[in-house]
Amino acid sequence: MDTIKILLCEDDKNLGCLLKEYLIQKGYECDLIGDGEAGYQAFINTTYSICILDVMMPKKDGFTLAQDIRKINTHVPIIFLTAKTLKEDVLEGFRIGADDYITKPFSMEELLLRIEAIMRRVSIRGIKNEVEYKLGSLIFNTQRQELITPTESIRLTTKEAELLTLLAQNVNNVLERNIALKTIWIEDNYFNARSMDVYITKLRKMIKVDPDLGIINIHGKGYKLVDPNQPTT
Repeated sequence: MDTIKILLCEDDKNLGCLLKEYLIQKGYECDLIGDGEAGYQAFINTTYSICILDVMMPKKDGFTLAQDIRKINTHVPIIFLTAKTLKEDVLEGFRIGADDYITKPFSMEELLLRIEAIMRRVSIRGIKNEVEYKLGSLIFNTQRQELITPTESIRLTTKEAELLTLLAQNVNNVLERNIALKTIWIEDNYFNARSMDVYITKLRKMIKVDPDLGIINIHGKGYKLVDPNQPTT
């Protein structure tokens, strides 16, 4: 198996060095970068399997760095590290397309488990057969994480693609909220539930080019992707 290479951006030198040493001991390759601008330069010059970004960094904060990374690569997993606990900050991270969010202080074992869970999902996606769903006038390719509309091709982030896949698999039927949370986010909690709401809003904007398509809330249950051209099973 190829070695997993991690971009670790953390301006706290003591914490950064401890994390880097621990991850290397666990078999990962890890580049430690101390500020956001240098982190961006490292990302464009090196291929990374996953990015771990501190939110509060000099020169370029973690949110801005993540946005810049997403312009280059919509698929690479991103984990935010932060001392902030404000709900708005957590949700902002998910809006950008984060895969996970860890609040300081945390144990290195917790970070390791989060990395392993994300990389398992990435590995599973990599061996899946290419599947295309026709949704109204749109075509969704799960392997390429691409939504093709009559006017453009939209590259989806990992979680956008995973959520749209679940909705497409259950088209015209209810996708239960707790099932989606446990399938994609592993854990059903407040922050993950709010994160899913953010992704549902983003998917609604993507599919609205076809007025026949919609994602509706089913109170107390979940969501339903509505496509009148397909039967309800």
